[in-house]
Amino acid sequence: MPELLLELFSEEIPARMQARAAEDLSKALGTALAPVLQGAPRSFHGPRRIGLVAELAASVTLPGREERGPRLGAPPAALDGFLRKHGATRDMLVEEAGFLVLRKPDETLAAADLVARSLPACLRAFPWPKSMRWNGPFTWVRPLQRILCLLDGAVVPIAIEEAGLISDDLSEGHRILSPGAFAVRDFAQFEAELRARHVVLDAAERARLIEDGLAGLAAAEGLRIVPDRGLLEEVAGLVEWPVPFLGHIDSGFMDLPPELMRTTMRVNQRYFALVDAAGNAAPRFGLIANIVPNDGGAALVAGNERVLRARLSDARFFWDQDRKQRLEDFLPKLDSVVFHAKLGTQGHRVARLESLARFLAPMVGADADLAARAARLAKADLSSGLVGEFPELQGIIGRYYARHWGEDARVAEAIGAHYRPLGATDAVPAEPIAMAVALADKLDQLAGFFAAGEKPSGSGDPFALRRAALGILRIIRDGRLRLPLAPAIAAAASGHGQPVPADLLDFLLERLRVQLRAEGGRHDLVAASIGTDDDILRILARAEALAALVDSEAGPNLLAAYKRAGNILRIEDKKDGPHTGPVDAALLTRPEEASLLAALADAEAATVAARADEAYDGAMAALAALRAPLDAFFASVIVNDADAALRRNRLRLLARLRGAMDAVAEFSKIEA
Repeated sequence: MPELLLELFSEEIPARMQARAAEDLSKALGTALAPVLQGAPRSFHGPRRIGLVAELAASVTLPGREERGPRLGAPPAALDGFLRKHGATRDMLVEEAGFLVLRKPDETLAAADLVARSLPACLRAFPWPKSMRWNGPFTWVRPLQRILCLLDGAVVPIAIEEAGLISDDLSEGHRILSPGAFAVRDFAQFEAELRARHVVLDAAERARLIEDGLAGLAAAEGLRIVPDRGLLEEVAGLVEWPVPFLGHIDSGFMDLPPELMRTTMRVNQRYFALVDAAGNAAPRFGLIANIVPNDGGAALVAGNERVLRARLSDARFFWDQDRKQRLEDFLPKLDSVVFHAKLGTQGHRVARLESLARFLAPMVGADADLAARAARLAKADLSSGLVGEFPELQGIIGRYYARHWGEDARVAEAIGAHYRPLGATDAVPAEPIAMAVALADKLDQLAGFFAAGEKPSGSGDPFALRRAALGILRIIRDGRLRLPLAPAIAAAASGHGQPVPADLLDFLLERLRVQLRAEGGRHDLVAASIGTDDDILRILARAEALAALVDSEAGPNLLAAYKRAGNILRIEDKKDGPHTGPVDAALLTRPEEASLLAALADAEAATVAARADEAYDGAMAALAALRAPLDAFFASVIVNDADAALRRNRLRLLARLRGAMDAVAEFSKIEA
């Protein structure tokens, strides 16, 4: 089959945009070329190029269609615009019901023609997060220099007139090591020629070369690279021909916190940190060059060592200056730092956190005074010089300063851990004081922004409230905390002087369903287990027991009977109103009715006792025992009997069944 090869060659593309751009290109062309596309396109991306290779059918027959145009007598400009849009002429139109209608016959289109027709529009509408104009109205992330477009080895003519670009069969290798253009025939030759010209086309291979190269150099000295997937992928987007080196860190800087050294190296210079066999910071750093130095890298490494020395000297200055005052002395500065226009300053927030952490401490088994102390100091480092220079270190630097001035070790740990978890893979605080402060931080954030009307909407979540909610849930789940959410939310809201946000508890419980769905669990069982409960562990225990019931032999029949009873009651309640009230045993004319009533009485007593003990397996087992009498009841009893008294009594029996089951879980929310 014909092979399509497309390369869009430009000046350097920001590393963070490359992978998404390659994905967007595949998606856009996959849609545009769907009639001829054979299998999924394979995309590639790098510092100066994005592109794809795909197999296409040689041609496609597009079915004819009708397009209704302007009304008869419409202005000529409207007709001209319609004809241009559809590539049609006036003699292709017919009059129909007061409109001009274009009838297009079946069209056999060569794949090359479809590519030539589709690609310019895709390029003009390409969704870069940021783009620029450099030559007319055409926009691209950086100046676009070449369009390589081949189908079965032949150039597909693509023209972006406003940028002065016309497709050809040329590409370029490494800017320094192998400058100049070369001709391309197909993807295999293209990839091989690029490698010969010092360009590794595949981003995953570049990352692997970086990782393996640095690991080999480190292992030769008994060291290892600190894993950093994000940095690895970023550097792979900065170089085309990765060449690894190790540099030295002056011993005078080795007493700095390892997190500070790593952040300085990572953020400013894209260097990799190393540790020894014991996990201690090593006086070495890894760097990746995009050239092969003539001197083996001596001058390059020395230059990077000088740069790092200057960076670490700056970090040393802030580190030494900050520690001349106690951590508590930074707090007054927070009174002039705005947290949010509607929520006051960071100083106001500190007061709220201190009160809320004290309230939460008994619920998580923490010392209330120490929790309040940790909350008071948790944000102090925000006004330090070092966190001002490296915001990524907030909390971490506060922990070091707290230790330096002799704070309780648990207080220092809580300061360092209270932002956690920062993501799905980040560890949660494990010490009770740290849990109390972390929960206070996130609950205050949620209650404040919800009260201010700054809730997440759609995909927008500028204040990371979904992440805060998931953090609360993970702390509760991982720490096995019996923490009722309603009073915790109320305490957080009172700190803002606001009523409890009506939908905040629902928001947290919805995040729980999302979290469990991401873990592969059945979110409908969680929804059925919530009811009016706000204890996460109790909800999860009920959901686990409910899952066992649903998957048991009795489960499907019991669910079917519940839904059948619910359907009957929904219809009949509309006629007569709710069928509440006691079941009259004297009106149970069928033995199956009496058996069901007796089984219900036993199940109600058993489930009440089991729920009181939070023995949800026992409660579900009691409901499972209803299966046989329910099957017999529906097989033998006509609920809507001609006798009104019997009908009413049987409907009350079904209402009692529904109530007994709903007391354990909301079975109506379980999906089939």
